[in-house]
Amino acid sequence: MKVIKWAILTFAVFTVLVTIVFFAWWMMKDSLAIGSEKFDQVKWMQALSTECQRGDMSRDLQARFLKKGLARSQVGVLLGRPNHEDDAIVKYDLGRCMQVYYGLNIYFDENGRLAHSRISSL
Repeated sequence: MKVIKWAILTFAVFTVLVTIVFFAWWMMKDSLAIGSEKFDQVKWMQALSTECQRGDMSRDLQARFLKKGLARSQVGVLLGRPNHEDDAIVKYDLGRCMQVYYGLNIYFDENGRLAHSRISSL
């Protein structure tokens, strides 16, 4: 009887630990996949959409260059032609980073000013 109780307790602890590890990985997977390289406009323009070169620069790009209120035309000059655009959003492919394709979505307000940006998996 004691062996069964210990087996159940061990299994429960193991299950809780696996669950915690899984959710910790799931919450951090995007930050682990995207690198921390400095933004380089020339590399950005020349990057192939299948590689993660743009992805590695995207966090620095967001932090230093994509400031709220930036004009849509200035974003175009900085990043070049987007992969997709409509009135409220432009999208740039960041490439395949750790087996997942990522994109940079840049949202604009009704005045054509940057409202916010987001890195997302495609």
